Amino acid sequence: MIKRFALALAVLLYFLAAVPARQPVSAKDNWISVHSKNFFLIGNASEKEVRQVAARLEQFRDVFSRLFPGLNFTSPVPTTVVVFKSDSSYKPFKPVADGKTVAVAGYFQEGRAVNYITLTTEKQVENPYSTIFHEYVHLLINNTMGKTRVPPWFNEGIAEYYSTFDIENDQKVYLGNLISGHLAVLRNTQLFPLDQLFAVDYYSLQRNKHDVRGLFYAQSWALIHYLIQGNEGKRSAQLDQFVNLLKRNTSLETAFRQAFQTDYAGMLKELKGYIQRRSYRGQVVTFERKLEFDSNLKAQPITDAEAHAYLGDLLYHISRPEDAKAKLERALALDPKLAMAHASLGLVFMGQDKFVEAKRHLQQAVEESTNNYLVHYYYAYVLSREVMTEGQPVHGIPAETARTMRTQLRKAIELKPDFPESYHLLAFVNLVTGEQINESVDLIKRAVALSPGSERFSLVLGQLYLRKEEFDEARKVVEPLAANGADPQIQASAKSLLASISTIQEQLARFRAPSNRPAGDSPDKPMPRDLTVTADETVELVSDDPSSHLRAALRKPAEGETQVDGTLVRIDCDRRGITFVVKVSDRLLRLVTKSFGDIDITTFSADVAGDITCGPRKPENAVVVCYVAQTNVRAKTDGTIRSLEFVPKDFKLKT
Repeated sequence: MIKRFALALAVLLYFLAAVPARQPVSAKDNWISVHSKNFFLIGNASEKEVRQVAARLEQFRDVFSRLFPGLNFTSPVPTTVVVFKSDSSYKPFKPVADGKTVAVAGYFQEGRAVNYITLTTEKQVENPYSTIFHEYVHLLINNTMGKTRVPPWFNEGIAEYYSTFDIENDQKVYLGNLISGHLAVLRNTQLFPLDQLFAVDYYSLQRNKHDVRGLFYAQSWALIHYLIQGNEGKRSAQLDQFVNLLKRNTSLETAFRQAFQTDYAGMLKELKGYIQRRSYRGQVVTFERKLEFDSNLKAQPITDAEAHAYLGDLLYHISRPEDAKAKLERALALDPKLAMAHASLGLVFMGQDKFVEAKRHLQQAVEESTNNYLVHYYYAYVLSREVMTEGQPVHGIPAETARTMRTQLRKAIELKPDFPESYHLLAFVNLVTGEQINESVDLIKRAVALSPGSERFSLVLGQLYLRKEEFDEARKVVEPLAANGADPQIQASAKSLLASISTIQEQLARFRAPSNRPAGDSPDKPMPRDLTVTADETVELVSDDPSSHLRAALRKPAEGETQVDGTLVRIDCDRRGITFVVKVSDRLLRLVTKSFGDIDITTFSADVAGDITCGPRKPENAVVVCYVAQTNVRAKTDGTIRSLEFVPKDFKLKT
């Protein structure tokens, strides 16, 4: 996600991996590839410039990793960097929003199977590295600790602090340089009380208005700046202690008090003083030895076909599938056996639900490149998506399909044992089929070890424990996700899973009770029940009712409240208050409140993006509302709204 340009890029599976070099053919641009320890770069810039970008990124990663010595920052998903020689050559590969190309100097895109960094070496008014460094910090923190443990103020504050990273002569490092926009906000705006700052979650951060988000980022940056540099650096060691407490699942307030030996009010007073004194200083660190990486960089030319394939893959993953298709077909016209182009084109067709074409290209990719782990992984992934319908239960996977998927995934694991998604998908296949459950627990634990911060992996682990009827272990894994899940859908799934655990335990207890057990039945006999898995990788207890898992997570209506599902048509605002207009069957409900803050607003749907503001809803949203019925004929209202929950379009409140 390119946060500084308010553009939500589609986060899909990526494909990009090093392949054996071929002799380059004549092309308008000369493209090269450069391998470093943590990055794979391609570019039409000069070899010197591409090497400089590689060295800069390695230096940044090295310096950031030293901030918290107790954490081992990892990124098992490969990061590919595309370096353009000019802004004109870069422009066709920039993101598009509302039909217009976004004017960026560089961007970072995180993905499940590959991360992308793109930039131009041509001099720009804007520094392309600031956004890249900011988002790369998120990548390292989220993979190592996870959004469940790391609060947004810390995540964004530390990312902003490191976004100004600079280095001189490969030895003198500058950190925490001033950000003029943040300083202007802090000078002219009253700070949030820390309990309010710390209460902001990842969803509400994106939902808030621009000026509120601006203060959030500015104050988070200032607080991190103070904790690292303020008070002569005395709180820097405490910040390290705070992070380690969070990693051990200590609650935010407890970790804060233990680490900093003060409460929120005391820290806010210190922060205000730090801001008012305007004594910010950038941190300068001079290392004994130069941070040199050039000697470890390996450069080689790539063919015109490969360049088209890489660029087509990039276009696909910034949600420009038609442009991607044209590039990938051009690559295959130049080299019909190019495995990477076949694999990426297969993903394009998969996104269009053209699975016959998708499988044909993935099968050819596997035939042409048997030693590329991503090709095998993507083939299995496409097969998995073929049997899924978003939001619907996955009743099973055909036996032959499951065998093929397992074969491809085991090959991918053999080729690259430190790639977590292969373990995850293999465990998921077994979860759906109900086979090899014990082995799958080990598989998903391996994925969790590689990406400790992944909520998706932990959710699958909890479901596998449920399959094994190890309820205490399942709860231990799932409860943190239900309480603090950064992704609203994962949090809803976790709440649903907890409800399923309780239901199954109750059913087991009744089934195994001597008074209810048929003669001759063993008390340890498995209880007959139907567990299926939804396309979002969530176990459901009732296979023929796709809405059952969400019902368990919804707010329960209080006494005197009515709960209904319908469509939010518009939100009317005037000096008297706010009116939510909800279409229920063939009538419109007009439900009033004084302010947005007086109602509980939750989303269980990825369709809701941006601010929830006054005016018509475009598109209209499926919702569940709780309200107190109070008909006012004069005002033409039907009651007072208490809660608003956004749900998927196919959700049904009642069976």
